[in-house]
Amino acid sequence: MRIDRIDLQKLKMPLKSPFETSFGRETHKEFLLVSVYSGDEVGYAECVAMKKPVYNEETIDTALSVLKNNLIPAVFQQEDLRPEAVTDLFKWVRRNNMAKSALESAIWDLYCKKENISLASALGGVKKEVEVGVSLGIEPTVEALLEKVEDSLKAGYKKIKVKIKPGKDVDRIQAIRERFGYEVPLMADANSAYTLDQIDTLKELDKYKLIMIEQPLAHDDIIDHAMLQSELETPVCLDESIHTLDDARKAIELGSCKIINIKIGRVGGLTESKRIHDYCEANNIPVWCGGMLESGVGRAHNLAIASLSNFVIPGDTSPSSRYWEQDIVTKEVVMSSPGMVEVPKGPGIGYEIDEKAVNKYLINKESLHNMYIEKNASYLITD
Repeated sequence: MRIDRIDLQKLKMPLKSPFETSFGRETHKEFLLVSVYSGDEVGYAECVAMKKPVYNEETIDTALSVLKNNLIPAVFQQEDLRPEAVTDLFKWVRRNNMAKSALESAIWDLYCKKENISLASALGGVKKEVEVGVSLGIEPTVEALLEKVEDSLKAGYKKIKVKIKPGKDVDRIQAIRERFGYEVPLMADANSAYTLDQIDTLKELDKYKLIMIEQPLAHDDIIDHAMLQSELETPVCLDESIHTLDDARKAIELGSCKIINIKIGRVGGLTESKRIHDYCEANNIPVWCGGMLESGVGRAHNLAIASLSNFVIPGDTSPSSRYWEQDIVTKEVVMSSPGMVEVPKGPGIGYEIDEKAVNKYLINKESLHNMYIEKNASYLITD
């Protein structure tokens, strides 16, 4: 297929309540909505890069620049583009995985709509529903956290993920176990907040029988994590350290983790996500789908990838109402039964865009039109 036009819309959506991690505190989510047009069809995805480079090196503005100046021109040059070829098409661009993922994922959605198939089925998904967990931020008090855990359990979530950082860690996990017992599927997410100098604190968590501790050490490390995993009974899960299939292979070979979190944006798109999934499955490493406070568009992509067979741990794809008063999809993401969300069956991501909601949250929009003629590289931008 040939791409005719690509829209880049910057949105700012208010969160229902502030969300705090070791990175900081968020009250709004700013992101890029990417719309890719070919003929009468349009595919959607979102760029999950944050406003500041705290999760990785990317930001909304760097992603916008790379999309406009590097990735989109490469796409416009293709006469017959297939989604599985996009990852290799972008190989010459170093990193910038969230920018790559946004464009590649939108192309996958577009392709599936043209073929009248669901994104999940195109990727090889086998599930009709996926289990979902909830991600709880760092609350100001232990009691406030316990209230959030209680509400989440009543809502039926299959896994409770609690953000931790030094000084707000063992006491909180202990309080949850004392209040709710050891039957609750519980994990801790450190977002790279610790070093090996704090190994005694991390070892204390062993006695609370967590499903995993996610990314306890540096965001770019797999060496120290191997040393840590050898000292812990609790499985280490890697998140920020895994950007490619090669990263996953090296981490598994080194014994740096026993679980891997796959985030579509972090690894550069759906194709690389599937490659990592397949490799982990072949090596008996379970995976799960992490979240980046996505709108319904990003959540739809997450549901599609999480329908693959080796996503055996509940992901972070909570219903829209968990974070938003109003989502940007007309039929919001909801639980089909307690702790379960149905994988969309319709063409592409299976959700329609709520244009009124998009305009409500819109900060800026640019439309890029394919003007390639006789191999002359050019495109037209209009605001």
